[in-house]
Amino acid sequence: MSPRLKALLSTGLSSVLAGVVLIQAAPAQAQPGPSYLPYDARRGVFSFAPGLDDSLPAVVQVTTLGQSRGPTSDADDPKPFASGSGVIVDAAEGVLITNNHVVEGGRKFTVDLTDGRLFDAVLVGADKATDIAVLKIVPDGRPLNLSQVQTVDSDTLRTGDLAFAVGYPLGLDQTLTMGVISGLNRSGLGDAVEDYIQTDAAVNSGNSGGPLLDSRGRLIGINTSILSGGFGGGNDGIAFAVPSRIMLYVAEQLRKNGEVKRGQTGALFASLTAERAREMELRIVRGAIVADVAPGSPAERAGLRRDDVVTRIQGRPVANAGSINATVGIAAPDSSLNLVYLRGGHEATTALRVETPEAAPVVVGADRVVAYGATLRDADGGAQVTTVEAGSPAAQAELAAGDLITAVGGAPVADARAAGEALRAAGETIEISATRGGESVALTLTP
Repeated sequence: MSPRLKALLSTGLSSVLAGVVLIQAAPAQAQPGPSYLPYDARRGVFSFAPGLDDSLPAVVQVTTLGQSRGPTSDADDPKPFASGSGVIVDAAEGVLITNNHVVEGGRKFTVDLTDGRLFDAVLVGADKATDIAVLKIVPDGRPLNLSQVQTVDSDTLRTGDLAFAVGYPLGLDQTLTMGVISGLNRSGLGDAVEDYIQTDAAVNSGNSGGPLLDSRGRLIGINTSILSGGFGGGNDGIAFAVPSRIMLYVAEQLRKNGEVKRGQTGALFASLTAERAREMELRIVRGAIVADVAPGSPAERAGLRRDDVVTRIQGRPVANAGSINATVGIAAPDSSLNLVYLRGGHEATTALRVETPEAAPVVVGADRVVAYGATLRDADGGAQVTTVEAGSPAAQAELAAGDLITAVGGAPVADARAAGEALRAAGETIEISATRGGESVALTLTP
């Protein structure tokens, strides 16, 4: 069976198992260990507990409640239908981060702390593209006395670093598992903005939204999904976490705006594969190919063309298209990104601007024009219509692919740019003259 990507959400609430799991450590001689291993001299054992102790109280269980289904459904009495984990990042404000898929569809949320206290929480905002959500604990008169984690830049991680996953899997109380960073910059798993940390720390249903910590207990990512090849969707040693670099930007946007405001570049990217690299006679298999450039877009103004291969962005290596989408996805509108790319075997650099999306009806590019849903290109005697978007004003005006526009508003047009400028300057009703199959046609376009 092909591997299946599994979200780590517990779809049913199990009773929490009481008790303490005892772990017997391997015998260790009571003498100081190597300086690169954490050593508890009092007990004579190697242990990561001192570095993790301060972070574990910040890991909470999140329960999502919604309207129950069935003949006894009561809209005023929301029932628990999902649970996951979360981590407090701002103790003073009671702010915690979890996954979007943990809280999606919920009407009410509760947070269970490690000391047994239970609080209500409100949803500050959620971002489906990165699967990140922010909750805020609602004070009820009791002192909060919350703990929070220290966060570290995920760009400092290296494959082979130790990693600890913390959460509430499979109905168990808070559980800590250890592994390593198995890989970085993972993408292609289905989300819009992907640049995952891969780890083999045991992660299961219910771990969603819980933290991935380094060996000093610092937050490096949010556990989000697993790749499972079994029928039960259990842990196979391949888990993915949203890196802190993305998590922090998204959380800040959600706290500030309630949503993530993203810009666009007008370029579409595809991952460079070994097969495509051979076709292009490249000696690399890591990078992102420019698949298309929108006319008049920041990408066009930056000089990018189809089949350019981007190898670095903002000084970071580009592993695939996901590397670029993740960087653009957390770039503030009106910011600029430095790109290194290959064209014809030669390396070049450019600055790619990320701009606020605009729904401009007419966009004039270097080699084509998009106007009211029709794409125009230069042709002898006018502007050739190459495509028409279904349902667009151009389609409603009965423009069709193959039409040759010769005049707009009674004024002749020599090429696509002239047609685009005339359409942009026209009023509410636009008269278009065109030839179709050798015959003249008169069309009326109403924007």
